[in-house]
Amino acid sequence: MADSGFVELKLDYTAAAERCAAGDVVHSGVLHAGGHAWRVGCYPRESKVDDKGEYISLYFERFGESSNNLEAIFDAFLMGGDGQPCSFHATGCVQYFYREILATPVYFTKNSKISVQKPPEDWGWQRFVNRRDLESSSFMVDGKVRIMCVVIVLRDNAVPVPPSDIGAHLGGLLDRGDGTDVSFLVAGETFPAHRAVLAARSPVFRAELLGSMAEDKMACIPLQDIEPEAFRAMLRFIYTDELPVDGAVELINGGSSSSSAAAAATTKNMTTELLQNLLAAADRYDLNRLKLMCAQRLWDAVSADTVAATLACAEAHGCPELRKMCLEFFAVDKNFKKAVLTEGYCRLMQRFPSVIDEIGALIESRDNADQR
Repeated sequence: MADSGFVELKLDYTAAAERCAAGDVVHSGVLHAGGHAWRVGCYPRESKVDDKGEYISLYFERFGESSNNLEAIFDAFLMGGDGQPCSFHATGCVQYFYREILATPVYFTKNSKISVQKPPEDWGWQRFVNRRDLESSSFMVDGKVRIMCVVIVLRDNAVPVPPSDIGAHLGGLLDRGDGTDVSFLVAGETFPAHRAVLAARSPVFRAELLGSMAEDKMACIPLQDIEPEAFRAMLRFIYTDELPVDGAVELINGGSSSSSAAAAATTKNMTTELLQNLLAAADRYDLNRLKLMCAQRLWDAVSADTVAATLACAEAHGCPELRKMCLEFFAVDKNFKKAVLTEGYCRLMQRFPSVIDEIGALIESRDNADQR
């Protein structure tokens, strides 16, 4: 859980510039965040002795025992004379994210020995702001500069929790066929499954398998108007909530519900045609996440050769997000000139003439805008 703290460092720049050499530091007051005490070290002439002193350096420091599992965001920005934060020189509101080092050096102050976590260079900014730029800016008021410093602690000694593996477990259940109580016959291929899993994921399956429809009593349900590859990929998504990456989909060999051995896995490219069929299946069974994932894959692969077919798929299966992007693609002159020559465009004209009219209106609007 995040916890934050802040402190305003008020630097007497004129005095510090006169008496400080490179490597000399001016400290802020202490701030508290995430159960730790912090302070900020400001180096008016940079933090390294061999530096030229052209910049102000700024680093965060932590008091106390070290922690090997602490993550924090450090932020610092100049404050204007009106009390408003700046957007000056790209130093304002720039955040940094780091993990602590283990060693905890001991340092001495004039009053007592204290344990301070010495910051590495990436705990701040070696070149926080150019001194010449600062001196000529409105952030210098009466020789003084105000710097707001913020620490946000994201995690400290958290118990490591592994990522969810429920998808892997359910995917294994599908692969092994353990406890299946329903199967689907798709173009001669049989797909065993579990009624409860399908019903939990799809309201359409829930109505078919657990409601008063005829299918709720059938052990093997024949399906029409769906390709085996698309149904296989959809079934895999239902159990794992994932589509494969890198353009491949795991396909589990079909078998009867009596099969005891685990099905063998094969790999097939996620072609545009398969993605379109899968989007149609997702629409049919009200799997909106799968539908949008297919839409994104189709859009990633869109070209002048495929855009018409992809637009027809989006129009037929109610995917307004994909439809809008395809129309915008058509509105680009070079894309339109290539796409109208494809077979997909001819089919689009036959199935959805209103979409063709919409494309024409977009192009006319674009041409009118170009003439202005």
